[in-house]
Amino acid sequence: MADIEMEEDHPRLILHNFLTEDECKELEFIHKSCSTIGYRPNVFSTTLSHLIATNSAHLIIPFLPIRDRLKEKVEETFGCEYELVTEFTGLISWSRGASIGWHSDDNRPYLKQRDFTAVCYLNSYGKDFEGGLFHFQDGELKTIAPMVGDAVIYTADGRNTHSVDEVTSGERLTLTLWFSRDSSHDEDAKLILLLEENVLLKSNNVPWSLLPLPASDNMYWFSPHQASNQDIGFDIRLGRLHALGFDVYYSRDMNFGSDLSELLMEPMQLARRDQLLDHKFVNVLHSLQVAQFYFWEGCKSQAFTNEVQSGNTVRLSRSQSEKTTQVNSVFLKDTKLVETVFQSAGQGYFNLATFSAAITEWEDYSCKLHKEILLSLPQWRAHQAIYSVKFDV
Repeated sequence: MADIEMEEDHPRLILHNFLTEDECKELEFIHKSCSTIGYRPNVFSTTLSHLIATNSAHLIIPFLPIRDRLKEKVEETFGCEYELVTEFTGLISWSRGASIGWHSDDNRPYLKQRDFTAVCYLNSYGKDFEGGLFHFQDGELKTIAPMVGDAVIYTADGRNTHSVDEVTSGERLTLTLWFSRDSSHDEDAKLILLLEENVLLKSNNVPWSLLPLPASDNMYWFSPHQASNQDIGFDIRLGRLHALGFDVYYSRDMNFGSDLSELLMEPMQLARRDQLLDHKFVNVLHSLQVAQFYFWEGCKSQAFTNEVQSGNTVRLSRSQSEKTTQVNSVFLKDTKLVETVFQSAGQGYFNLATFSAAITEWEDYSCKLHKEILLSLPQWRAHQAIYSVKFDV
């Protein structure tokens, strides 16, 4: 790991290859499976509290060792060992049109608790996206071209005022954390309470109990410039499925005179080109997680080893094809916009047998992480109690 040294007047540090490519790819899978509309136009975000709230708490496990490593590095670099708490952890992606002007990360009264920032780049400028260069306003090191695995840490105050250029294509993906000396803003304390309410109440860890539960539909609706008009834009869950080459099929008839928002909570199937896949998913978020898992873990190395039959599809009938078109007319109102925001992936290769295996492998992966979080929670709680005593909270 080659580090670029700090400047005295502008405390910051670049860490090359801080994350492995595998760590970056797993976080990318989680974000593209679970993200919602973000805090700025053309931005998408995934927070740890959102994962817990949508019955995907097990997906916070890959974050935990990275958070610890980053906090230790920040404390070591800035000479504040054992003084910091993690204030916020989130995956943030910037699509075409996203940018932010000059600012510091503590530039609002409600952000004054933020002392340090860590940004990890999960994909690369020039390969996965264009634009999106990071600039510091002052100091020797002024411009950073994001590269997969690199991280930048810096003080959150005016000594490190910065901006991000507009993204012109692709999706720029980061893991962003803020750290604070104020223990009342400890993210861990809030997460432990949420986990105790949501995870420990489960009676078992069978795959069914780990199926995702979508949030409110308006959290998934993308409109240009964050317009609230439902007549333009698209649902990002269906948008990401569309980018992977899938359409969504519901067997029941659609009543356009009624509220169709609950439709995305209902069981559904995926269609690909003119074929209908036989597996029924519990809801559209479930299908998205499996599809993203397939393209993350399966196709990169043909890793699935479960013995399965080749899988079944049937050719879409005219009425079934009309239903997929109806779904798109409601939830994908502008497919050109979808293809601008989410670049197409996986359109050229797809193997039904490995996709069928991916469903089982996704369940095994989810169960494994769920067991890990059950084992980690007591240790996490004990560690939090030590910090509470130390900070006298």
